[in-house]
Amino acid sequence: MSEQLHDSEQGTDPQGDHKAERHKKAMQKQKAKVDASIAAASTERGVAVLLTGNGKGKSSSAFGMVLRALGYGQKVGVVQFIKGAQLSGEELYLKNQCPQVELHQMGTGFTWNTQDRSADIAAAEATWQHASRMLADPGYDLVVLDELTYMLGYQYLDEARVLQAIAQRPSEQSVIVTGRGGGTALQELMDTVSEVKDLKHAFKAGIKARQGVDY
Repeated sequence: MSEQLHDSEQGTDPQGDHKAERHKKAMQKQKAKVDASIAAASTERGVAVLLTGNGKGKSSSAFGMVLRALGYGQKVGVVQFIKGAQLSGEELYLKNQCPQVELHQMGTGFTWNTQDRSADIAAAEATWQHASRMLADPGYDLVVLDELTYMLGYQYLDEARVLQAIAQRPSEQSVIVTGRGGGTALQELMDTVSEVKDLKHAFKAGIKARQGVDY
């Protein structure tokens, strides 16, 4: 008791000091693990990223990486599948503020709007020509294939041909694919696969899509 009073009088906190020391040791251990992982990552090449899942934010994340690449002065190409006539905020920004970004859109909207499989396949093929050209061009540092997974799921595009184009792209080029699903073969091909889960969504509560947030 007298020792505790003495510590209190001196303004010290043994418990606090112990927590600080434990925290320091834990952070030192964590830093050693991170440093070891960085040292082990010695391969220098472009990466293939798949953003999938039923949650909101896949395309938003992809456009975040577009902004990141532009910050380094990199050349970026964007091809969007299953997009309608209404432009989103990111599309408006790219067209008005970033003319150096090559942007192509299928423009047919969702399949439940067109209800015409033959027309959708033709539109997908025409749009894929832009994507395949970019994937074969070493001048592009980053290529975004937004909502491409639907083209594979609906079999509008030949899966083997798409996967081959991604696999055989220039070694320094990175590619981002977004959309729900996509299949096992696509997931196995990609270097990074992130799943966005839908835990809660405003739309299900009757809240309208918000300009600047949802589109």
